[in-house]
Amino acid sequence: MRANLLIGCIADDFTGATDLANNLVRSGMRAVQTIGVPAGPLAVEAEAVVVALKSRTTPPAQAVQASLEALRWLQAQGARQIYFKYCSTFDSTAQGNIGPVTEALMDALGATFTIATPAFPDNQRTVFKGYLFVGDMLLSESGMRDHPLTPMTDANLVRVLQAQCRRKVGLIDYRTVAAGEPAIQKRIEALRAEGVAIAVVDALSNDDLLRLGPTLKDLPLVTAGSGVAIALPANFGIRASEAASRLPTAAGMRAVVSGSCSQATNRQVRAFLASGGHAIAIDPLRIAAGADVVADTLAWARPLLAKGPVLVYSTAEPGAVKAVQGALGVEQAGAMVERAIAAIAAGLVDLGVRQLVVAGGETSGATVQALGINQLQIGPQVDPGVPWCWGRDAGGRALHLALKSGNFGADDFFSKAFALLQ
Repeated sequence: MRANLLIGCIADDFTGATDLANNLVRSGMRAVQTIGVPAGPLAVEAEAVVVALKSRTTPPAQAVQASLEALRWLQAQGARQIYFKYCSTFDSTAQGNIGPVTEALMDALGATFTIATPAFPDNQRTVFKGYLFVGDMLLSESGMRDHPLTPMTDANLVRVLQAQCRRKVGLIDYRTVAAGEPAIQKRIEALRAEGVAIAVVDALSNDDLLRLGPTLKDLPLVTAGSGVAIALPANFGIRASEAASRLPTAAGMRAVVSGSCSQATNRQVRAFLASGGHAIAIDPLRIAAGADVVADTLAWARPLLAKGPVLVYSTAEPGAVKAVQGALGVEQAGAMVERAIAAIAAGLVDLGVRQLVVAGGETSGATVQALGINQLQIGPQVDPGVPWCWGRDAGGRALHLALKSGNFGADDFFSKAFALLQ
């Protein structure tokens, strides 16, 4: 793999890792996702490897340490360019982790300049004059303002990132990007002369990302959401090919587990319920009271799995989430539900589930770890940012997994995902 590894990626959560790998695969790169930093070289050939970390909401020092460990492993595999991937909604707090990790990677690589853009137009994430939009709304006016762990109340990315960084942050605006590669390069040179080391980049469309791509060819480090990934394979002479996304044939029973409380996932849960699907809600207060929610849920699911997909969810509206957090504490409530849903997912696999959709970044991380999966092959896209993946659990059982970021996917995502595998 050393001779073929072109892009080494570090993703700050598990769904974000599949999101990035999905865009690389769509553009023709053979991509593998690892769950955490591998202990040694991979036994498969890949042109891109995405190391999935669970560092988005950890303390900044821990996020930096994990990211540097991933960097060292990727460098040992011969990666030619490093890509630090964060969420298209720039999920972070006033302390980080995007800024601290970016600067630590720059220090380690000796990089004097990099870009930052979470733009992902296919999923209605665009950057205009440095402001991040979710659809037609500023980030700060979207559902992200109520995120239980990383509420985003400022849409100005230059301001948000500068608060997290020692280095100077600047902007490459939409007019420069629209003018193409020579204009972008000229702007980068001007920013460098002004002492800017990190530039937020406007992008309103995929065309903007494709114009940006060639200017990133010689950067040792790129930081972005997954959108920019559509433009990078061409820098290595790679073109789109369906062969890059082929997976083994799917079999076995189907299930969805959802811990995300995003607006998109709330709509997806409601759509599943409205279609008459079998579903059960997880009550965090019952878990806290000592009830064996895992065993109860698996007993409920056992007779239903043969009839079609089942849904297990803790997804709730912001008011209900805040009430539970008030009773149990923010961190305790989240971790407790994650552990329960991950245990349920593992139990569902024991019952014969081999096609599993997981909604929510934190939930996906906990579930993949509970299953003991350490590597995923990336397959076809269900909706922008969400591909089917294939891997084996700790027991060697083959599984198809779709790890969905909470904010991603159409309302009918759950049914669409299973239909694609058929």
